[in-house]
Amino acid sequence: MAGENHVYKRVHGTGDSSNIPENQFIPAHAAFDEENDGLLPVSMQDVSRNPTMKPSSSNSLPAKDRKAFIVLVILYLLQGVPVGLAFGSIPFLLKAKLSYSQVGIFSLAAYPYSLKLLWSPIVDAIYSPKVGRRRSWIIPIQTISGLTLLYLGSVIDSYVSDPAQNLTTITFCFFLLVFFCATQDIAVDGWALTCLSPEALSFASTAQTIGINAGYFSSFTIFLALSSPDFANKYIRSTPIDEGLFSLGSYLNFWGWMYLIVTGVLLLIPEDPPHLAKLNQAKLEDEKARVEKCYNNSSSNWSALKNVYFSMYQVLKLPNVQTFVVILLFAKLGFQANEAATNLKLLEKGLSKEDLSITVLIDFPFEMIFGYYAGRWSNGKSPLKPWLFGFAGRLVAAAFAQLIVLYFPSDGKLTSSYFLLIIVQHLLSSFMSTIQFVSLCAFHTKIADPAIGGTYMTTLNTLSNYGGTWPRLIIYYLIDKFTYNECIVNEKSVDIAAGVTVEGFKEQCKTLGGEVLTLRDGYYYTNFICVTLGVVILLWVKRKATYLQSLPSSAWRVVRED
Repeated sequence: MAGENHVYKRVHGTGDSSNIPENQFIPAHAAFDEENDGLLPVSMQDVSRNPTMKPSSSNSLPAKDRKAFIVLVILYLLQGVPVGLAFGSIPFLLKAKLSYSQVGIFSLAAYPYSLKLLWSPIVDAIYSPKVGRRRSWIIPIQTISGLTLLYLGSVIDSYVSDPAQNLTTITFCFFLLVFFCATQDIAVDGWALTCLSPEALSFASTAQTIGINAGYFSSFTIFLALSSPDFANKYIRSTPIDEGLFSLGSYLNFWGWMYLIVTGVLLLIPEDPPHLAKLNQAKLEDEKARVEKCYNNSSSNWSALKNVYFSMYQVLKLPNVQTFVVILLFAKLGFQANEAATNLKLLEKGLSKEDLSITVLIDFPFEMIFGYYAGRWSNGKSPLKPWLFGFAGRLVAAAFAQLIVLYFPSDGKLTSSYFLLIIVQHLLSSFMSTIQFVSLCAFHTKIADPAIGGTYMTTLNTLSNYGGTWPRLIIYYLIDKFTYNECIVNEKSVDIAAGVTVEGFKEQCKTLGGEVLTLRDGYYYTNFICVTLGVVILLWVKRKATYLQSLPSSAWRVVRED
């Protein structure tokens, strides 16, 4: 076994990294936003570890790498399926019967993807040489994931029919699924750099973009549309019925079997393609020597592993890093209500799931274009300048969202002009989010200490992603806390027992034959508070960010340069 350092990359939609300067990390961007992590660990066998190696500038994939490329696409696709459910579809399904606070509890299921740095060194350090460094993790993790999906497929429909009673179980099951996907992601990213020949390495990010986008798109846009009775009756069926084309349970069962089938095929695929076996063995020996030299000539993998975690601690002790960490943890507060609850509120107001799917579908190609141009803009001497621009833009998008929800048609019928405004708001929020994501990663690349570059970058990226994760539970709680409803029966207000949830209040009111009248909608109050806090934070962050990006490289070093 050999220890391994980490570098983290982002995956651009184009997958083209031929224009990346030497000594820099490969930029990249996943289909989902930064709350879905965007951190993709790779081994030391990267461009950043060997400045003389450039990614291939060829526009065609070599024939000898096509099989490996297809395998990578399939593995990334499988990874994107549970992620699309956990980050996209399931919260929408739950909100129909749960309060915002309860949906906030389910948001805990997304945490593993934002914190996978904590165990990624273990995935790299421990493996069976007979099975292979990456297959040692991919095969068992995919098997467990497939079995978990099959189990969930058999019970999830009954769970979702009464989510309040089964919320803890649903959250725990999807927490495990996301944890398995995050672990698989670590292994597959490392495998991508050894199963492709050196001249085809730039296609690793292409495989990732295609695969994860396809999986996420399948579990979010396609699932929401095809599982909707209204969509199926309107566009597919000639005779309407009260069911979609498939249920959540049958969808999970299908992907559970796909996981197991692909895992069975992986048993027949060698860790290293024949034409790369000798090259990868030489890289492995070189890497082992580098790791031992880097970590005081230690021959112990466990000692190297301990040093990786100690390096994270050293990074966080730096005064400038501590200031930057505070920014990362609180900078996303301003637009959290918008990004956590606006779509849910629109669905609550009467927006159909199929209309929401269309907005996501339209948003998809623009994500690719935004990522490309954001990357070009962030390559200057002031990478945090576009980040500040994106910060202000996301606050504008959050304020715009408040107006869209406020003026939702009272009769529930969407005009084409109003629907266009929803699409524009989605695109604005997506564009600004992408600008921030790409420019922030560019800044991380600029300040990272080369001696521990992978650990340095992933520590900052993980904290940045966590800054968009921890407020969600609080946001959902505040929306419910600020909301005040009355139950009107025969034009009179009726008292409902105290202590029930918002959704419980509505159910009791309907049982009494009454109508729920919302006197105060907590979404507006929470979003207003968030945007106001965001403006205050922006004024403070602007001054701090300008100062931090002006500092010399030595100010960010764990060990000062001579």
